[in-house]
Amino acid sequence: MGPLANFVALTETPRRPALIFGLSSDRIGTPDGEAYFFTLSKDLEKWSGLPLAPYAGAAYGTFEDELRLIGGLLIRFGGGFSSTLIHDGKAFHPTLEYRFLDRHAISLLWVDTDDLGVSYSLAF
Repeated sequence: MGPLANFVALTETPRRPALIFGLSSDRIGTPDGEAYFFTLSKDLEKWSGLPLAPYAGAAYGTFEDELRLIGGLLIRFGGGFSSTLIHDGKAFHPTLEYRFLDRHAISLLWVDTDDLGVSYSLAF
């Protein structure tokens, strides 16, 4: 177990993406290490009519002592379902998530398109 924190430095506006800084465990599959990252994200639904929100940024991982470019795409399906296509700078990890009761989420994660994982989260 380790810390996971996100700080929204700039909120998204109609013209500007959000800027987020964070701390988490290093890449999925590494036995230890932390990652320090930033991302820029922008919901494109108002511009494109499609429920898409891409993000891009960089992460410094202590396990391999390297800086990686990261990115992904959130796709909202409605009814509480969404998918995030994650690239951690080394591997691709698609997810399928179901949000319920305003603060709860269950996610299915396809790690490196090889192994399956499940997570539960509670927002507070």
